[in-house]
Amino acid sequence: MHISDLAFLSTIFVLDIMKKHILTTTFTEFADDSELSGSDLELLKSARTAAKNAYAPYSKFHVGAALKLENGIVVIGNNQENAAYPSGLCAERVAIFSAGANYPDFAIDAIAICCITESANGKPFSPCGACRQVLGEYENRSKKPMRIILGGMRGSIYVINSLKDLLPLAFDGDLLKK
Repeated sequence: MHISDLAFLSTIFVLDIMKKHILTTTFTEFADDSELSGSDLELLKSARTAAKNAYAPYSKFHVGAALKLENGIVVIGNNQENAAYPSGLCAERVAIFSAGANYPDFAIDAIAICCITESANGKPFSPCGACRQVLGEYENRSKKPMRIILGGMRGSIYVINSLKDLLPLAFDGDLLKK
């Protein structure tokens, strides 16, 4: 057998064990506020108010988050920038960490996130990767899905039923257990 024949056989073997997987994301899109349920609309309004109060003098990218705990309490957060950029924190993490510090025994039922920026054009913005990972940690911790409501000051609103639809292959703390 020639060496080039071995390379060809090796390639065929690798292709035989390789699998292609397809991930899908599911969310519901609403045209505007009028289509939301009362509790989702109230949560989005709280996120909008929080976004207006964000400290974003550098990026002008104002984000607010409002989360509803299973006990009905609403906790808000907004992005807090700093001239030393890595020292700031996103709205989602401000709200989640505040809820974790003040209400550690209550799961998050839903979180609404609103972004105010000139480039939004009525389209919702999705959380950054770090915020997705933190949301995933809290969803995993509570062992129940967390609804995510994404909207701006106007226009379309996306409702996602679980963080797994935003971060399907999340790093999970279970991977650290022996």
